[in-house]
Order: sequence, then C-alpha cells, then structure tokens
Amino acid sequence: MKGDFPILKGITYLDSAATTQKPIHVIDAISHYYKTSNANVHRGLYTLSQKATLAFEDARATVATFINTTPEHIVFTKGTTESLNLLASSLNLQEGDEIVLTEMEHHANLVPWQQTKATLKFIPLKDDYHLDLEAAKELITDKTKIVAVTHISNVLGTINDIETLTQLAHSKGAKIVVDAAQSIAHLTIDIKDIDFLAFSGHKMCGPTGIGILYGKDFSNLKPYQFGGDMIKEVTYETSTFQEAPYKFEAGTPNIAGAIGLAAAITYLETATHPHITEYALEKLQSIEGLKIIGPQINRAPVFSFTLEGIHPHDVAEILSKHNICVRAGHHCAMPLMKKLNIHGTTRASFYIYNTKEDVDTLVEGIKKVQEVFK
Repeated sequence: MKGDFPILKGITYLDSAATTQKPIHVIDAISHYYKTSNANVHRGLYTLSQKATLAFEDARATVATFINTTPEHIVFTKGTTESLNLLASSLNLQEGDEIVLTEMEHHANLVPWQQTKATLKFIPLKDDYHLDLEAAKELITDKTKIVAVTHISNVLGTINDIETLTQLAHSKGAKIVVDAAQSIAHLTIDIKDIDFLAFSGHKMCGPTGIGILYGKDFSNLKPYQFGGDMIKEVTYETSTFQEAPYKFEAGTPNIAGAIGLAAAITYLETATHPHITEYALEKLQSIEGLKIIGPQINRAPVFSFTLEGIHPHDVAEILSKHNICVRAGHHCAMPLMKKLNIHGTTRASFYIYNTKEDVDTLVEGIKKVQEVFK
C-alpha cells in the first residue's frame, strides 16, 4: 500500500493524527479537475461550469453516503475547526445555558465554545484515561444545551462512548456534537442519533482546507458568513438566504478539495486497514523508561508517550535525523496537559500505510534517542 503514497519513500511517517499523506488516486483526482473541469459552481450555464457543479455535488453525495445520511445534511467547510466555530457562532447560546465538554478536548472543540455566553462544564477523566460516565450523568442537566465531545482523543487515543453520551444528552433535551477529526480515519461512522458531527478531509487521505459539518437539523441555525452562493435575494435594505446546506457555504467553495475528499473516500472504501495497535502498544511498553499516556484497551493507534529524563522535543528532533516523523508538544490540548501534570509528550500516530516494520523502526529510533542521553 505504501506504493500508493509517493511521499513515503525513504521516511517513516508517524504523524497521521496531525495530517495523513495522500495517495496517487487523490492527487490525480484534484489534478484532473483543474485540467478538465475548472470553473465556478452553481452559477454558470456553460458546460464547464455545469461539469464542475456536478462533480462538486457528487462529492457531497459521496460524503453523505459515507456516514449514512443524505446530501442536504452535509455542509462543506475548511475543516473540523471551522465546522465547530460555525456551530458555536450559530446556535444562539445564552447566559444560563450550559455546555458540557470533556477534559480531553482539542482546542478546536473548546475555544469556540468559550466565546459563547454559556457556562462550560467538563466530564472528568478517570485514572485509566477514559471518561467518567457516572460524573457525566450528574453534569448533564436540564440546563445543558450542548454536549460536545471528541470521538477519539488526539492525545490519548481514547475512544469515547458516543452512544451513551448521546443518550445522556437527549434525555435532558440537549444536542450532541461529535468531533470526529480523529475517528473518521479509523472507525466506520454511522451518524444515527447524532445531532452534529465535524471532521476534516486531510485526516483521512484527503486534501487540506476541506471539511464537513453534518447536521441532523439546521433549521434553527443562522449563517455566520454572508455573500456569494448562500444568497437567495438581496435588496439595498435586506437579504434572504438559501436553505441548508448552501446557506452555510458563503463565497466560492473549495471545489477541488471536495472532489479530492470524495476521491479519498472511494480509496479508503477499498483499502486494507492494518491492525497494528496492539503490536505497537506491546513494543512501546517494552521500552524501559517509556510511559504511554493513554489507555491500555479500547484505543486508537495514537500513542503519546514520555521518555524518562528526555524532553519530547529532543525525542522528536533526534528521531527526525533518522527519518522518523513524529509530533512533540501539547498537541493543541494544553488544559489536558495541565490536568495530567506534564509539559508535553512525543506522539506517534499510525495509519493505513504503516506496517509492523514501521513500529520496529520507531522502537529502534527511541533506543537511539536514549543512547544519546546516557
């Protein structure tokens, strides 16, 4: 499978939680659009524009099918961050409303909610790095309007129980918002009872700058950007807007990005997903002085760790000299790091193009790091 990813020659890429690499299938789809169909969508009566519009809307339909919904529920955005900002800006939350988050949230699913008038509450972590669902039952009350939770932690690799959290939210009349930025790459997602779901194309072999906001019901949300194709009618005094999803897609959309995302989905639907999580966990745990910051069970192939006496940035820098690409720092989860009483971690994250040999290469690289600091 590595042969489908031209950039992987000569490197061991273990930073897929940040962004995934792109297969030739996706690169070719984007190139083909620019070579044969480049025009603005929804506005032109000429053949080229109609061709671009058809490809763009076909991409929306492909995304919808991928998560078991229909196209009118799919809004194209720049990515997970913009999707969550759109929600926080459009839900008309008021003083006295409450939003329940978790202690493991990425900044993108924390900072936008901080900008609202609502009060934030946080479901705590247990010692095993999973959420305390008993505490969640107490935190989610009749005042709760939104329960916003990451599906998979980009730091811990924890897979959260979305079904139970959805039931708890709905039992109090609240909406559930799922940050699927990490899970979309690893799990089959059926939106079922979820109210809103956000994810990014670049986390699943698609291009950067394209993302999705799924909404079960957009009728009570107001657009937060204006102009372009979201307009229905304009006078000098007033304006009216299109229905969803178009009322949330102001300006010229990322047409090539949408087409690339659709190509990534078709690629992933036929790709083989290697099962190396347990192997990686076993191998990393065998290294003396290495501590994995995350659960032992029910986890994704995202491994944050500390090495005794060695700063995460030093680990990443030395590994880089051996052509091993990992991430180091707080991973856009500064409150979680404070909660765990650590300054940061080194993170190795695996995806469909990684092998057991890549795990072995990482383990040998970490041992070389330790030799430097002996």
